[in-house]
Amino acid sequence: MQLTDLTAVELLDGYRKGEFSPVEATAQALERARRVQPGLNAFTRLLDEEAAVRARESEERWRRGEPAGLLDGVPVTVKDLLLLRGHPTLRGSKTLSEEGRWDEDAPSVARLREHGAVFVGKTTTPEFGWKGVTDSPLCGVTRNPHDPSRTAGGSSGGSAVAVAVGAGPLSLGTDGGGSVRIPAAFCGIFGLKPTYGRVPLYPASPFGTLSHVGPMTRDAADAALMLDVIGVPDSRDWSALPPAPGSFVAALEGGVHGLRVAYSPCLGGQVAVQSAVAAAVRRAVAGLADLGAYVEETDPDFSDPVEAFHTLWFSGAARLTEGIAPERRKLLDPGLREIRAQGARMSALDYLAAVDVRMDLGRRMGRFHESYDVLVTPALPLTAFEAGAEVPGGSAHHRWTGWTPFTYPFNLTQQPAATVPVGTDAYGLPVGLQIVAARHRDDLVLRTAHALFEAGAARSLTPTGSITPGGS
Repeated sequence: MQLTDLTAVELLDGYRKGEFSPVEATAQALERARRVQPGLNAFTRLLDEEAAVRARESEERWRRGEPAGLLDGVPVTVKDLLLLRGHPTLRGSKTLSEEGRWDEDAPSVARLREHGAVFVGKTTTPEFGWKGVTDSPLCGVTRNPHDPSRTAGGSSGGSAVAVAVGAGPLSLGTDGGGSVRIPAAFCGIFGLKPTYGRVPLYPASPFGTLSHVGPMTRDAADAALMLDVIGVPDSRDWSALPPAPGSFVAALEGGVHGLRVAYSPCLGGQVAVQSAVAAAVRRAVAGLADLGAYVEETDPDFSDPVEAFHTLWFSGAARLTEGIAPERRKLLDPGLREIRAQGARMSALDYLAAVDVRMDLGRRMGRFHESYDVLVTPALPLTAFEAGAEVPGGSAHHRWTGWTPFTYPFNLTQQPAATVPVGTDAYGLPVGLQIVAARHRDDLVLRTAHALFEAGAARSLTPTGSITPGGS
């Protein structure tokens, strides 16, 4: 049996029944990671020895019938923006040094550790997670497992690849403008950006309250389980939410019968969507209607807030690089240098004007969700383009926000939003659908996604060509 093909829920069921062990699952996950790394470049480091020790400890706990927590023995990976005790977190940057104590876990990592998860490795990110594709001066280009000539998306591209190829069914990603949902869509997996504050973050992101931490998984059931573990308060994050009122796993039940679904195929004509993407999303939306949801094609009441997002994002980039000596800034990604320079020229009044736009957008979406439980859109208007580029060839856009108009608005509003894999284009490249709900209604996002998976309208895609011997 290929344990790399199983979800976390399936692995845990097998451990419980004694059909296989965390040692076997971890060994297979590490072997898969080593096999794909030369062609896809998804990992900054693999933790073979540490993972083996934690897997053996987990195996013994399962043998005694005393698992440590909800994820005991499940192989997981962690994006290299998040602290993992005992290992450097270099954030894709040549400006940081491996020297240091590295003796602290990020809150989400600490919760995974408490629940017995096995850390397999750290995954690639663009420098400081600044853009929607994954390449960095430190680690190079991360490639799409369905076609290595294409991008994996970003900024959590390494995590998306790790889950897609079976190097652990769970990964921690971060999302400041789509960075969980973009690579999930391009790589054919599930990715959730929870309500801001649901998963505590420490150290605080230089991009402020745009940045969320979320699960990247094979399906919604695994994400709900993971969110039950990581979605609890931590004293290091003053903006963290109180505990959720109930289990996200329990909230999966009930289906979508009677759910009020707003379907916006192109945000009121603001976005040009590839035909294959539009068709796959429309089929999945029809599936929701077949399951008893009330579906109405309508658009949320907002225009593209990209300039406000740029003001907040670029000023964040200026802030995060402020402490880097001027002579070392030449080591930064050229695009990051460019936006940090723009951000440094912005005033407090510019920033506050962007905050006004953000507050108005939040008000509009709050009113929208008085009429609709969830909003469904394409996750992205296109499938994966060439690797190593910030924007597709021939694009009129200069920055990654030009091709991600469905994602970053919901970082401004702090709403929960997820990417669900709902098909492929003619080249076998994955298509993602996005589900958005009102703030604090992560349960509705997960329940809607789970219904699609249960009905067969959503399915994670296994990139077999990249994981077989000789695959690129």
